[in-house]
Amino acid sequence: MTFGAPVALVGLAAIPLLVAWYAGRQRGRASAAAAFVSAPLAASVAPRRPGWRRHLPPAFLLAAVAALILGLADPRTTHAQAVRNSAIMLACDVSGSMGARDVSPTRLRAVQLAALRFLAAVPARVSVGVMTFDQVPTVLAQPTTDRAADRRALRGWKPHGGTAIGSAIDTALSSLARYAGGRAGHPAASLLLLSDGGSTSGVDPITAARTAAARHIPIDTVALGTPTGTIVVHGASGRTSTVRVPPQPQALAAIARASGGRTYRVTDAAHLDAIYRRLGAKLGHRTVTHTYEAGLAGVALALLVLGGAVSLRLFGRLI
Repeated sequence: MTFGAPVALVGLAAIPLLVAWYAGRQRGRASAAAAFVSAPLAASVAPRRPGWRRHLPPAFLLAAVAALILGLADPRTTHAQAVRNSAIMLACDVSGSMGARDVSPTRLRAVQLAALRFLAAVPARVSVGVMTFDQVPTVLAQPTTDRAADRRALRGWKPHGGTAIGSAIDTALSSLARYAGGRAGHPAASLLLLSDGGSTSGVDPITAARTAAARHIPIDTVALGTPTGTIVVHGASGRTSTVRVPPQPQALAAIARASGGRTYRVTDAAHLDAIYRRLGAKLGHRTVTHTYEAGLAGVALALLVLGGAVSLRLFGRLI
């Protein structure tokens, strides 16, 4: 449990002080009565008191004060709640730079292997779609709970071409349209986009990410690769050359921020696998916060009413 206004809890320190004050008042009354009436005459002169029950009204009052102080502190709890009809699109870059071997065995193969373990971690009720993109996005499996179909979609990838991240986002949004919303009573959708570089063609990625944000579809991005990554390029004359292909995590981070998602940077297959597993376990859940100030206010009111009723019954007055 956490508190929205924990400083209010300082007020609880007044409770033991009030108890001590009340106990002192009771001892003072007893001493005063003893000073004017001798012990043998006390039963006939002093009025009969209701014994321990006379302490009930102030006890209820103090309990009500404590409940009100707790309510002012704004106590709250959070827990994960399952989201029904949720979906995620797994969008993977298969451009030529994904053939770099700085991530073993290659960037692209590491993505495929991690994606298989990702599917195993995703709750069964969550629909998962698979798509690839180079300069053209291709949907290989629409969002489905059929994990066999998703695994088939992860086969046969080969790196080639450029990178059109913005177009890939727009294509993924179309596939997730019936799941989008993010409001109470509506399905939830998200996009997991893995790439190693900036966009080289197609729609502007930031514009596409803002469209995703407007549809309440966050984009989590994973930047894969190391600054030393290279690929071999075959020229038209038959000559080959080695080209550096460092990742561009800043570009992917900007996409995540614009959509309301998170961004990750990965330099090895083990780290990629850990991220996929963590994201897979979180999918299909949302964090729900419960507050208790209204309930505590009701408890305080009930205690005040109960204390007043007891006081009327015993002494014929509210206080």
